[in-house]
Amino acid sequence: QVQLVESGGGLAQEGGSLSVSCAFSGRTFSYYSMGWFRQGPGKEREFVAAVTRSGSPASYADSVKGRFTISRDNAKNTLYLHMNSLKLEDTAVYYCAAAYMYTARESGYAFWGHGTQVTVSS
Repeated sequence: QVQLVESGGGLAQEGGSLSVSCAFSGRTFSYYSMGWFRQGPGKEREFVAAVTRSGSPASYADSVKGRFTISRDNAKNTLYLHMNSLKLEDTAVYYCAAAYMYTARESGYAFWGHGTQVTVSS
């Protein structure tokens, strides 16, 4: 069974940077496309970014394009999300997820982590 554990969340200042990671275990990491989603306070969970099995190409939500970078290290079984130029509206619980096919649709993801909190303050 696939297990996903996010880490690296925390508090950042508006305009600052923060990175979160997701450790994958239980199956062969390189067999899965991976994605990041987030759920802000009082909001529904939304797509942030996705990456193919090989690490390229990647896709992003318009709200984070140019500021966030998704990457993966198949040798380390780890997914990353590097966040720059953070905005107050980036405050959310960030979830990593694994899918059999490359997709931005939440319904396409079979396995989910428990999330890590990212808070952006002014």
